[in-house]
Amino acid sequence: MSNTNPALPPGYSAVPPGHVATVVTSLEMLARPPQRPAQPFPPGVALQSLERTIAAYRRLYRAVGTDWLWFSRLVMADEKLQAILENPQVEFFALRKEGRDVGILELDFGTTGECELSFFGLAAEMVGSGVGRTLMNEAIARAWSRPISRFWVHTCTLDHPAALDFYRRSGFVPFAFQVEVFPDPRLTGAMPRDCARHVPLLG
Repeated sequence: MSNTNPALPPGYSAVPPGHVATVVTSLEMLARPPQRPAQPFPPGVALQSLERTIAAYRRLYRAVGTDWLWFSRLVMADEKLQAILENPQVEFFALRKEGRDVGILELDFGTTGECELSFFGLAAEMVGSGVGRTLMNEAIARAWSRPISRFWVHTCTLDHPAALDFYRRSGFVPFAFQVEVFPDPRLTGAMPRDCARHVPLLG
């Protein structure tokens, strides 16, 4: 997303054929919030550091993001993704259940004094289990264990409908809206045509 684009005019704006549009909300917290109650991860579920390989990362990314049309790290050039994976200022974790990827947590400390919650989510089988709150508590604790003054994240209208409220209840406060328009990855072949059924496929 670019912050240099002119603001959209009031009213409706056409989306090019073969593209998808989403409203992106950016949120931040400027101090560590009180920890919300959460249960420990259930038996067989554990948060583990992710092997920093493209294959391991994309397997995890697909496991969590396919239902929500996450595509950016799938179409990213391998060299660029490998550079991110090798960056010591970025932390990667996989939530695993009996050896299967069921959640992602990615924290980027690349900007001094800040942490971006780059990716956070659960596979469909874990949504509503209460594990998301436990994972968020982990994210907040890890972010604020470093000398930061700002922790931020963005979500969009393609994500789970409860995502925005979840972030707000976690202590994040909205500070910006943007509209992102991009070629539908289901039409470019980057993602299966039958994924993200909540987003109409207009080919």
